[in-house]
Amino acid sequence: MTSDQQPWGRWATLGLGIVALFGGQAAALAALSWWYGESIGRMPDFSGDGIAVTIVIFVSVPVQSALLWLMAQRPGGSAGDYLGLKLPSRGEVLFGVGATVALIIVGNAVSWLFGRFLVTDFQLDIYRTAGSAGFLPLLLLWLAVVVVTPIGEESLFRGFLFRGWLRSPRDTWPVILLTAFLWSIVHIQYDWFVIAQVFCFGVLLGWLRWASGSALLTMLMHALINCEGMIETFVSLHR
Repeated sequence: MTSDQQPWGRWATLGLGIVALFGGQAAALAALSWWYGESIGRMPDFSGDGIAVTIVIFVSVPVQSALLWLMAQRPGGSAGDYLGLKLPSRGEVLFGVGATVALIIVGNAVSWLFGRFLVTDFQLDIYRTAGSAGFLPLLLLWLAVVVVTPIGEESLFRGFLFRGWLRSPRDTWPVILLTAFLWSIVHIQYDWFVIAQVFCFGVLLGWLRWASGSALLTMLMHALINCEGMIETFVSLHR
């Protein structure tokens, strides 16, 4: 990113991020309404429906990403630079994989110590309902969770928000912690224990974003986290 590329102000960054997030969700709700033939106000709760979750992800992420791209068009640089779409080095990828795998192991160990099942009911429900609809819906769910979701969430939290809020070295840890907190609380499908684990992963992702300057690296690590979760879900349902 060139030095004269000016970010949005801190409050403008938050406001525009919210606009992008809710713009994507509004488009997804409209798509669900059309798909199920129900008005938005009369639609049932689809939170555990793998087909509905897949539709939401495939619709909301492109809309949200397009809005963020438009908002990231700032003088002195490109939208890609603003969002941190920089290729990481091989060493950064290897370190990121090692750190992410280590945190996954620690998280699973903590869950075991607290007597918690590694896979949540939400994960089981969406996997089971997508699988019951056939191979293609299940494949699309995998693609949505492992590929599309990391692109959308990292573009917002470790891309747009991170760039808009990080102004000086003293901002580093406040921004890492704040973006991790906001990212964790949007996972309302989980309970406090899992949300706390999401927060810890968010801290790692934020640190990797700061250390490498690359949101592409955090997208890759996010995909690794989600892929591990999907594998655990598969194993839980087929053992």
